[in-house]
Amino acid sequence: MAPPIQALGYLELRASNLDDWAGFGPRMLGLMLAEKTQSELAFRMDDRRQRILVSGDTHDGLGAFGWELADAAALDALAARLEGAGVAVARGSQALADQRRVAALILAADPLGNRLEFFHGPEVASAAFTPGRAISGFRTGPLGMGHAVLTVPRVDDVLPFYRDVLGFGLSDWVEQPFRGYFLHVNGRHHSLALIETGRAGMHHLMMECLSLDDVGQGYDLAQAEEGRVATTLGRHTNDWMTSFYARTPGGFLVEYGWGGRHIEPETWQAECMDSGPSLWGHDRIWAGEEAVAAGRRMRMAAASRGERAPVQVLDGNHTRMPGACPWWDGLQG
Repeated sequence: MAPPIQALGYLELRASNLDDWAGFGPRMLGLMLAEKTQSELAFRMDDRRQRILVSGDTHDGLGAFGWELADAAALDALAARLEGAGVAVARGSQALADQRRVAALILAADPLGNRLEFFHGPEVASAAFTPGRAISGFRTGPLGMGHAVLTVPRVDDVLPFYRDVLGFGLSDWVEQPFRGYFLHVNGRHHSLALIETGRAGMHHLMMECLSLDDVGQGYDLAQAEEGRVATTLGRHTNDWMTSFYARTPGGFLVEYGWGGRHIEPETWQAECMDSGPSLWGHDRIWAGEEAVAAGRRMRMAAASRGERAPVQVLDGNHTRMPGACPWWDGLQG
């Protein structure tokens, strides 16, 4: 059965210092600062009125996930489904819907207490998206704004809610160097992942750029700031994303990537990925020297086996080079 949820539509964050986000969002990530008040910042990534809302608070952290549905009927059906599973559901007020720039929404929480907002009717902006720095833009549309990764005390306590109650599809999972499950709701390889760490929290948000050069230039910017890079440039085994991870003002990470894998949810078969999380790169500096060394050992083992993955690109951002190696041309034939 297809999941009722179509995409990760927006994210609300809590921040003790809005000025930090007002600089970081446009200058580092290329987000468009659409609105700014004393208590809130609204960022755009595309034609939507807002994708990320940062609300002033006494602490930093996750405020809410906004999961998108097709229409009011789908929203009502999901509310009934949640209530049937024993999950408390509340209707969002019109004031909250206006703040989120959507037609209507319902509220619930996952087993760890993370606030989930399910909505339909996102507002489209009348003005064109203007990035905060010179980037090509973000891959969003029906795939949503990107993906989010949560740390959880025990995957088995949370996975059934997202998979069985909300209908997320399992893309794949890993057991080493950590236990993690990757879930999809559309053609993006995963819109949500759960990583077992012994504690609950927000690990990272992924934003996918339209050009590899956008990522490389972002990496230069991050390297120019001491401590900004949390995970070095690399490429993942499961979703084929070329990316790096930067520390945000909120303490969690943002994965800044390009070339994410597109899947067909209707025919996709999940499997355990036993080669580790990355084909190359992605030293997890934030996790310490032991984790960096363990990751390198897994990557070297995969490299010795000759593991490779194709590159998926959008029309218009690549050109074919002429064949210059007869032996390679023979392999491709």
